[in-house]
Amino acid sequence: MGTRARPCLTALQPLLHRYYSHSHSLPAYALAPLTRTFAVAEPEGRPHWKKPHWTKPQWREDENFRNSGRRTRGYPVEMATEESVGILSYANSLPGFRGILKQRFSDFIVNEVDLGGNVTHLSDLEPPPQERIQLVKVSEETVVEATEAKEAKEAQSLNDEFSADVLAFKEIAGESNAKLLEDLLLQIANCKGEPVSPVLLAPDDDKNHRGTIHTFFKSRLTFLTTDTVDGPSSTEKCIRLRHSAGNQGGGGRGFQKRGREVGGRGRGRGWENKRQKINEGDSDQPYDARGSDGWPSERPKFLQFYLYKENKDTQDALTVIGRMLHVQPKNFGFAGTKDKRAITTQQVTVFKQSAAKMAALNQRLFGIKVGNFSYVDKSLVLGMLSGNRFTITLRGVVAENDSIVENAVKALGESGFINYFGLQRFGSGSIATHSVGAALLRGEWKAAASLILDPREGDQPEVKEAREYFKKSKNIDGALQRFPRYLTAERALLTYLKRDSKNYLQAINTIPRTLRLMYVHSYQSFLWNHAASHRAKTHGVDKVVVGDLVYDKDAHDTAEELDMPVAKIVDTSEVGVTDGALDDVVDADVPAVARNKIKCLTTEDVASGRYSVSDVLLPLPGGSTLYPANDTADVYRDLAQKDSVDLHTCTHNVKEFALPQLPGAYRLFLQKPVDLEWKILKYSDPTKALAETDLDRIQKKVPEEVTEEPKGSEVSEQTAAQLTFTLPASCYATMALRELMKISTSVAFHKTLNDEPAVTATATAKPT
Repeated sequence: MGTRARPCLTALQPLLHRYYSHSHSLPAYALAPLTRTFAVAEPEGRPHWKKPHWTKPQWREDENFRNSGRRTRGYPVEMATEESVGILSYANSLPGFRGILKQRFSDFIVNEVDLGGNVTHLSDLEPPPQERIQLVKVSEETVVEATEAKEAKEAQSLNDEFSADVLAFKEIAGESNAKLLEDLLLQIANCKGEPVSPVLLAPDDDKNHRGTIHTFFKSRLTFLTTDTVDGPSSTEKCIRLRHSAGNQGGGGRGFQKRGREVGGRGRGRGWENKRQKINEGDSDQPYDARGSDGWPSERPKFLQFYLYKENKDTQDALTVIGRMLHVQPKNFGFAGTKDKRAITTQQVTVFKQSAAKMAALNQRLFGIKVGNFSYVDKSLVLGMLSGNRFTITLRGVVAENDSIVENAVKALGESGFINYFGLQRFGSGSIATHSVGAALLRGEWKAAASLILDPREGDQPEVKEAREYFKKSKNIDGALQRFPRYLTAERALLTYLKRDSKNYLQAINTIPRTLRLMYVHSYQSFLWNHAASHRAKTHGVDKVVVGDLVYDKDAHDTAEELDMPVAKIVDTSEVGVTDGALDDVVDADVPAVARNKIKCLTTEDVASGRYSVSDVLLPLPGGSTLYPANDTADVYRDLAQKDSVDLHTCTHNVKEFALPQLPGAYRLFLQKPVDLEWKILKYSDPTKALAETDLDRIQKKVPEEVTEEPKGSEVSEQTAAQLTFTLPASCYATMALRELMKISTSVAFHKTLNDEPAVTATATAKPT
């Protein structure tokens, strides 16, 4: 194997970016070339570094656009790269090494850390002891026999008086809905005075059709009450059928006389109906109480459990569980979304579901497990975590010698990394989320909607087909049939535009709040990243300078402020975050009540030595945000001005999409991993897991070849570096790895590494 010194690829990127960048004329700090070089191992005759596939966007040829200083919907928007979103600098100048990130999803393990500092590990799949008696296994044959006997008994008891009503309803609402009505009538006939659970009809997006169904029940079956509630997803509407409060007597006169015994037609929708809504909850209630009848009064209302998932989104996993439990997604609460291509464990709460019922799902769940059950009084909401514990395996490690990896890891632990927002923050498609955010901040509602809906590179085939279909045909019904359910924003837009094709602002407002705010937060992150790069390039990463922002150490903190958990937003780049979790969510490293204690360093402060670079904060723009009293503040103003975004004045009357109306926040310039551990592993089979998961521990499985190479043994085919560390919430592990390896963290780049033939490394750094 031969080696030679090569310039770091990253050292050339700012120069290339100057030529191929978007319409921004980046400040000088972004264009200053690095001079660092380091040695990397290469097989004889073949370099393992691939040349970047730089392409010149077509809209660069348009002189008017290039000079306009802003991106508009008439032109394609560049896919987010590290350079385009301001990720340009490093916290140290040591050489890095090559390693493949997430070659397998088991190479990226995340365990949530709760507000008490406890790492969430799945360790028990069983319900609490007092509930285990409920897990009685019944054979499939017994279930079938019992179900058939019950149905036969109920069929005999249904009064013939309602056969015509069911038939008429079938003509209006279809066979499946008619069967639901028939089943409800059977339950009422045999309820013996007990409450009857409501029935949810199939989702119906046609408001006029829903009105016809409401009228049917008002005129023919007045002892049944109807209302419209949210469907299985936030963009769907369903009609709910309930037995009227004045007729809970089951097969008594109220049922047989079709409601007339309580005052004739329409009386059931009066005061009694309102009282029932208050008692049972309606569509405005935060939780769906279906299936919670008979909940013990002494038991807290929420079941808390640990969710273990493999290669799945948090929201996708909860959707699967919700369907099995027959509850809506809003019944679940969680502190943060977790990576899809990973194995993750996190805390979740659900409203009024028993541990025994939840534990029974494990037999039917694939790639998902639930356990460690307990009952709590309050639901989790976004931000209720202190951080995440990562176990990351970098495969295919290539370095010139032992010390390269060892020195890089030590430097990461000592000096940390620039606390950038990672590429996940800006989306994985060719239209970055901060581009949508800029359009919203400008008040360009139609442009923002188009950016969300338009075709883009990198989409899955079915998504690409749906986008192209709508772009060409403008057929909303056809597009809704083609867009997958998980594309929450797109489906919400289309559903509203079907009703009102001109009101783009209201269509955007139908997107779940947390998701639509994600676009604006992404633009704030875009500005923050560029400001951080300027701070590093211009003033370095080893000292404070006059004008830096810090938390005032002379301020008198109350006990409440010192103990307050840090308020943070969870990365929502993976579409599907539930709505309504936090009123105003920000990426902050300072408690909200303490933000008035931010100060700009004076010459005396710098000379005193009381503050270090680890104290430096950079703002996320907002109405109450204090900016640095030095040239770093110019980065925010210049970039926002080129996007026609005003940092200080509202250009429209929609407060949610106006930076001066947002609270803003402060984020540490540098971040250090906590409890950093690492080791070098040898492996020959790339399909074998190299790290032990929570489920492995429960099932007593031991991953193959997870031991270090014994001294004197023959060198294995490939080398892996495994790191374990903790980061606060809203910090990106990929940015720590970028600092470590000095290579891009983009998915596309690591796919190219993954496609290359295996390269045998000589690095065998010892663990620390």
